[in-house]
Parts: sequence; structure tokens; C-alpha cells
Amino acid sequence: MRLVTFTLLLFSAMGTLSARSQELVIGLSAPLSGDFQLLGEQWADGARAAATRDQTTQMVVTDDACTAEGGAAAARQLVDAQVTIVIGFLCTPAIEAAMPILKEAGIPVITPVRTSSLTDQKDRTGWPVYRLGPRADDEREAVASLLVPLWREEFFAIVDDGTIHGRELAENLRAEAELAKLKPVLVDTFRPQMDNQIGLVGRLRRAGAAYVFVGGDRSDVAIMARDAGNLDYSVTFAGGEALRSADGPVPLPEGVLMVGLPEWRDLATPEANEVLQRAGVLAEGYTLPGLAAFEIAAKASREAMQAGVEMTDALSRLSFSTGMGEIHFNEKGDLADNPYRLFRYDGEQFVETD
Repeated sequence: MRLVTFTLLLFSAMGTLSARSQELVIGLSAPLSGDFQLLGEQWADGARAAATRDQTTQMVVTDDACTAEGGAAAARQLVDAQVTIVIGFLCTPAIEAAMPILKEAGIPVITPVRTSSLTDQKDRTGWPVYRLGPRADDEREAVASLLVPLWREEFFAIVDDGTIHGRELAENLRAEAELAKLKPVLVDTFRPQMDNQIGLVGRLRRAGAAYVFVGGDRSDVAIMARDAGNLDYSVTFAGGEALRSADGPVPLPEGVLMVGLPEWRDLATPEANEVLQRAGVLAEGYTLPGLAAFEIAAKASREAMQAGVEMTDALSRLSFSTGMGEIHFNEKGDLADNPYRLFRYDGEQFVETD
């Protein structure tokens, strides 16, 4: 009996050690204090909700305060905790300070930060960064790729408000149109935040533009559309994601096109909604990306462990089914597919077009 009891205890201890050896340790860094605390808490809430379904995973949470100092301190804490992968760093200063430390430890990061250099300079820095969100230049690339084919048989114009962002959107669209052997009937710069844009709208009408891309804000587009209506000028305006904001004194009319990102909550799968509901968390802000980032980190960690490969190999090779849809990274670590889509305003909200 003593021998049997000893044997059972031995197997039990071996099982416990095996389970511990298979336990995944995932790090999370987010601004849990300071001006961006709400966003950091949303990210952490989503990840924690996903973690409730995974009893073999430990999560180490750190506060990077959205600063360079906080990012470096969080990275050192995560290295000391021996995490295998990190999700988070919602701010550029924090992740840029953290990456040299994490790279030295061989720890990859899944982040929503848009800064293009994080992945563009990977050959030089060697930073193992994987971006769960758009690049800084994805918007202007999507404006061109979505609107040029749509307007191939139409008379269109391109105007911008003179800001760096507005000018970049407009210039890239113009350049891509020219590559497709298309020429806008008018290219112009307008003065933003005016009470009216009668002069600009008059020039657009005389040029015969049926479609106009505006590199500017929602309020400017609304005023242009109002003035066009007052002149009995039938025209469709389009813009970038700046259109997804609150109305100003002049409401945005129905029919305006927007190249923008879908609302995160609209991407949630039924399973993700159920997980978040059980956790008492709303699918808003960074909650859903936080949940998806945890799911990716857990799957990549298990695959790397089972196949005996580097974590970066698993992240680069696998496709991940997450609470916000299928995710796949390209060789640079960016999303394989541009997440921007074309929407039309129905008078209350933007609805994705076919």
C-alpha cells in the first residue's frame, strides 16, 4: 500500500510539474494611469476576458503610462517575469523605449500602434513587432485603391485643406489616378473652417465634377454639401476617416462617402460578445483588440512550444481566428490586409458599401 501510495503521489507531482512547464506567461503593457488610462483599461479588460477561458495561461500586467520612461520600466518588469510574448504598448513613446529591451530578451510584441517605422525599419532594428491595427499610411493607400476604380468612368475632383494629413491623402489619390491614366477635372486647396465654401463649390460645378474627394474635416465637407445643394448642384463628396466625428453646426448629409475603419464593436464575433458579456465588459474602444491580441499571443505561444520553433516564426506563419475576425501578419509584421473600407452615410451612421 505504501508503494502504491508513493507511486500515485509521484505521478501526481509529475503531472503538476508538467502542467506548470506548459503554462504560458503572457505580458501586457498599457497606460493604466495618466491621460490615456481609459484606453489602457479597455485593452486590459479585453485581454482579461479572453484569459478567463484559458486556465493554462498566466498574464503579467504592467503600466507603461504612455511614456518613454514608463515603457522602458514596463519592459524590464516583463523581462524579469519571464514572459514569452507581450501585448499592448498603445503609445509610440512607450513602445519605442521598450523594444530594445524586449528585443534583447527575444520577446515579441503585438501592438495596435500605427507608427509605420516600427515595422518598416525591422531590417535595421530587428524589433519583433506585430501590428494589430492599421499602419499610419494605410488610410491614404486605401483612399486611392478604393476610389480610383470606383471613379474610373466619372468626372472627379480632388481638394484638400492644406494640412499635412489632408494634403497627403489628396496627393496620393492624384498620383495613383495618374498612374491609372485618369486626370481629375480640378485639383484645389481650400481654406478650412469657413462659414461657407461657395467659391470652391462654384469652381467644382464649372469643372463638371460629379464626385469630389475632400482631404479635410467633417464640418468642411458638410458645408460644401450644403452649399452645393443651395446651388442645385448634384455632386457626391468623399473623405477619409476624419468624417467619423460629431456633427458641427451644419449636419453631414446623406450620401457622403468615407474611406475609414469599421467600428471595433461591429467586428466582434458572437463568441467574443458572449465572452465579454460574461466578464461584464462592453465591446468598446480597445476592448476587442485587447481580446484578440491575447488570443493571438496564446495560440502563437502554444504553436511555438509544440513545434519547437521561435515565437516569431509562429506569428509570421499562422492565421489566427480571433474575436474580431481572421488575422494574418505579413513578412514585416503588419496586417496582411488593409483594414480600411468604403462606407456611405445614411443620415445617421456610416454603412459599409459592397
